[in-house]
Amino acid sequence: MRTVSGPTDHVVVVGAGLSGLAAALHLLGAGRRVTVVERDAGPGGRAGRLELGGYRVDTGPTVLTMPHLADEAFAAVGDSLHRRVELIPLHPAYRARFADGSGLDVHTDRDAMESEVRRFAGAAEAAGYRRLRRWLEKLYRAQMNRFIDTNFDSPLQLLHPDLARLAALGGFGRLDPQIGRFLSDPRLRRVFSFQALYAGVAPARALAAYAVIAYMDTVAGVWFPKGGMHALPLAMADAAADAGGQFRWSEEVGELERSAGRVRAVRLTSGERITCDAVVLTPDLPVAHRLLGRAPRRAVPLRHAPSAVVLHAGTDRTWSALAHHTLSFGSAWERTFDELTRSGRLMSDPSLLITRPTTHDPSLAPPGRHLHYVLAPCPNTTTGPSAGTWRGLGPRYRDSLLAELERRGLDGFEASLDQELLVTPVDWTAQGHAAGTPFSVSHTFAQTGPFRPRNLVRGLDNVVLAGCGTTPGVGVPTVLISGKLAAGRITGLPRATGARRPRPAVHEGQSR
Repeated sequence: MRTVSGPTDHVVVVGAGLSGLAAALHLLGAGRRVTVVERDAGPGGRAGRLELGGYRVDTGPTVLTMPHLADEAFAAVGDSLHRRVELIPLHPAYRARFADGSGLDVHTDRDAMESEVRRFAGAAEAAGYRRLRRWLEKLYRAQMNRFIDTNFDSPLQLLHPDLARLAALGGFGRLDPQIGRFLSDPRLRRVFSFQALYAGVAPARALAAYAVIAYMDTVAGVWFPKGGMHALPLAMADAAADAGGQFRWSEEVGELERSAGRVRAVRLTSGERITCDAVVLTPDLPVAHRLLGRAPRRAVPLRHAPSAVVLHAGTDRTWSALAHHTLSFGSAWERTFDELTRSGRLMSDPSLLITRPTTHDPSLAPPGRHLHYVLAPCPNTTTGPSAGTWRGLGPRYRDSLLAELERRGLDGFEASLDQELLVTPVDWTAQGHAAGTPFSVSHTFAQTGPFRPRNLVRGLDNVVLAGCGTTPGVGVPTVLISGKLAAGRITGLPRATGARRPRPAVHEGQSR
């Protein structure tokens, strides 16, 4: 593995999101002095926190899988995720609701899910689920250490026996047909293939290897941190500070001072200069490239994932049909993905993710109130409506979204609103996200593994990238890995194995 050259005693990490915090913890554990510079007043980045009229709102991801990857970062400084954060395992992980009125609870426990599939679709589909689960587990084992939790220096690193294992498992076929080998019910196939949207690719065109995301969602387990997802970066920042990390809140990096192929100092917009031996850049790629003074050349321009409209809704009531996470599928499927990734039109028959964090933590809302997070995927601003167009489009889309929720059984949703905040691509653009999407660069084959933007910066000997735009990609687990991989580029230390099984579930109401 290539590493940065020269001294690495003092490292400046730009950005206190999950990747920056993971990098900081791994660097501190390796004996480096670390200064984290963050433009916001506290940690989190995309996994931020917003106070909305007495509601505590997570502004980013709402689903936590593979918590052992976060625990690796804590363990680097002799700490523990389970000492810092109370994790609640979600049963069910999701509730799926379909346009025909049917519903399915998605369990990560094998026996519970097999029983639910049998109830929902019969014995043949339950047997297919058993085979699918075994395939997902094999797919995960074939990929994790070699293709996800690794620093690539060359595509030649793909030439490994694990590549043959992945090919033998059908990993280079298309996702939807591979899922169809096990399940014939189209509703069940959606439950195990919608995750391709996280990668920014339609299931019909995504590589079957991306079913590893379905493994994380439907096999490895889904957790909720007490206090909301923002509790995770808060705890990581506290652990880093206790280990000697220095944090500069509400400070923004304006310039990297360079000489002889190295960054010698980070200059803040306030004018202050912080000397350093190495730098980890975690902002979105356009911001990182601006600081670096150039973007690397690519034969084909980067393609970005679809974006999302998010409605944060504080209400005076809730609905018993909702679980902590509810997937509300429209009847359209192939057309939906074509609209999101090709034609650039808003979903004509939307599929939605509805999260109710107050299911397991009522303290996130005022007494007697409830918090709902409604995510509707939409085209990014390159494929679909521009950021400027969303200024006028947003309020109209909000109205249509509320009407759709009521049509799907959440009667009185609009009348129940106490507080609300609509986030659209214009807001993601204002935060510096390319193409108006918080999901960064899509995971096409040409933008995955060794073909994704590298975390080493050509022409600078001591700068490393981390975050969802670089290796290994988008999502909470992969972003945590990206911070560890960035730290490994500086320390040269071998990574901990990410393929070990997650810790036993933490029971509701207990912390470890």
